[in-house]
Amino acid sequence: MQADRLRIVFMGTPELASHILSIIHENGYLIAGVVTAPDRPAGRGRKIRHSPVKEYALRNGLHLMQPANLKSPGFIDELSSLKPDLQVVVAFRMLPKEVWSLPTIATFNMHASLLPDYRGAAPINHAIINGEKETGITTFIIDDKIDTGHILYRESIAIDEYETAGSLHEKVKQQGGPLVLKTIDALAEKKASPLKQEALISDPGQLNKAPKIFKEDCRINWDQPCRQVVNHIHGLSPVPGAFTDHPLTEKETIRIKIYEARPEVKQHSLKPGTLLTDNKTFVHFAATDGFVKVLTLQIPGKKRMQTEELLRGFDFPTSV
Repeated sequence: MQADRLRIVFMGTPELASHILSIIHENGYLIAGVVTAPDRPAGRGRKIRHSPVKEYALRNGLHLMQPANLKSPGFIDELSSLKPDLQVVVAFRMLPKEVWSLPTIATFNMHASLLPDYRGAAPINHAIINGEKETGITTFIIDDKIDTGHILYRESIAIDEYETAGSLHEKVKQQGGPLVLKTIDALAEKKASPLKQEALISDPGQLNKAPKIFKEDCRINWDQPCRQVVNHIHGLSPVPGAFTDHPLTEKETIRIKIYEARPEVKQHSLKPGTLLTDNKTFVHFAATDGFVKVLTLQIPGKKRMQTEELLRGFDFPTSV
């Protein structure tokens, strides 16, 4: 079947998914329907916001579905009525068999790692946190487990020395679109050669995992080497953001979010987490083998700033 005649249903929610949807749609493929998460309140005002995928679908007049329950008979009936040949999934929920088995060809996912490594919800973040030099993107056929299906294509992406999750996300966006189109074309033309992930696994115990990140995972542990602390900071930058609590007085602390930093290996006798600053040009935190030099940070009531900019209007207490 010619790829531009396929009836494609796209499933996804965040900005990455919206970008991939736009690439598929703007290259002339037939989008029979779009599935995204229900609207939810967000931000300080708890206002209802549309997902980026929903915004794109509305702007372009695409058939939109927002099921609360992916197994509901009404949703399954509506999805079936679209007669999908192919379903493309990017950053969405785990699908029940009633959904992923529906298309005439397949349902495939684009995942931001070199599977089988970094299966899970946060592969970009964990690759940087773990100090990897390389990651990638994988398209694979969805089955009844999370990120375990047969691989269609994999492409590597280099991780720069001080890469952040935000900058790596941009690389995944730019490289992901062409890979998804390549996968669609190969499946349409029956040129894909699905590969079992087990063929790439020599020791299952050595595989890295990429579980969802929770708030407490973002707390900085200073009782580690400075390079490891910097990787943790960058792996959570810009969102959700790594943080540390520093005392202002004997009874009050301030929460500092740190977005960019550099390691400085140097012997010292300070307790890990000790803050050093001249309150003019630098903020350093002690780690086990040196210091973490803070480049950009944020405190409550202020925007994200470079360290020198923040110190023009704020002084950290250096001893409490």
